Amino acid sequence: MRLVDWNIQWGRGVDGRVDLARIVREARALVDFDIMCMQEVTRGFHEPASAGGLAGGPSADQFAELAALLPGMTVIDAIGSDLPPVGGGTRRRQFGNAIVTRLPVRQVLRHSLPWPADPAKPSMLRVALEAVIETDVGPLRVISTHLEFYSETQRLAQVERLRALHQEACEHARRPAHAEKQDSPFADTGRPMSAVVCGDFNSAFGSAAYRKMLEAVPGAPAFADAWACAHGDSPRAATVGLYDHEQWADGPFACDFIFVTEDLAPRVASCEVDPHSRSSDHQPMWLELRQAQSTTKAKAAR
Repeated sequence: MRLVDWNIQWGRGVDGRVDLARIVREARALVDFDIMCMQEVTRGFHEPASAGGLAGGPSADQFAELAALLPGMTVIDAIGSDLPPVGGGTRRRQFGNAIVTRLPVRQVLRHSLPWPADPAKPSMLRVALEAVIETDVGPLRVISTHLEFYSETQRLAQVERLRALHQEACEHARRPAHAEKQDSPFADTGRPMSAVVCGDFNSAFGSAAYRKMLEAVPGAPAFADAWACAHGDSPRAATVGLYDHEQWADGPFACDFIFVTEDLAPRVASCEVDPHSRSSDHQPMWLELRQAQSTTKAKAAR
């Protein structure tokens, strides 16, 4: 199973140009992905800046644009910030996450993340988008998220919520409720324990939020950092600040992560960061999970 994770900054590159097709081309060139998780995907921010639009002029609906660029794939959306039009605009301004996949999708869950008051810091509403996907390594819960940038108080609350959601999902895995009937909205509640949580954590490697994600979760498998699974103690590859020195004046560092449940850690075949892309202010990451070795193959290898 191959997964790409990327905060795409609505497709706005270091050159100032918005080009979602460029994002898709580069992601496909990195790896033949089964799943792509994105943050900072927009609707309604196409108006001029004077009317509340974003720099570079994204399309009116980037989720629809992704569907056109990736025919045959399922595009799932989740909106964190949903704001009214301003300055003569005509559409609500929506800012959130996406998961795109060619694999079968079971459940889709959209989780609003905590937003505790922190009056000294600007902030926006955040969301975690979850899809239960049938993959070659088994059913997985795949979560694309984007934590608060300015407020550490809010980031830590959001990490705690991600951990609580994981605990809740594992309880459904252990004690599922059966569907009311085949075509009912009261569907089977069974969920896999295995999960991949990825996105822009707006938290440096080793920060409090990062460390909190790795702490034990009662009644659930803990998370492991997929980069560390693949590279051990090797220096972290930066995911921001390589080329955009205006937004990241302090220089390059890692703030985008892919976490996997500990049962998946031995299956991490690779986890890499592309250091060359200039198509966003963030660098894309990708993960490859290998299938579990069958008992027969394992015996034959001995």
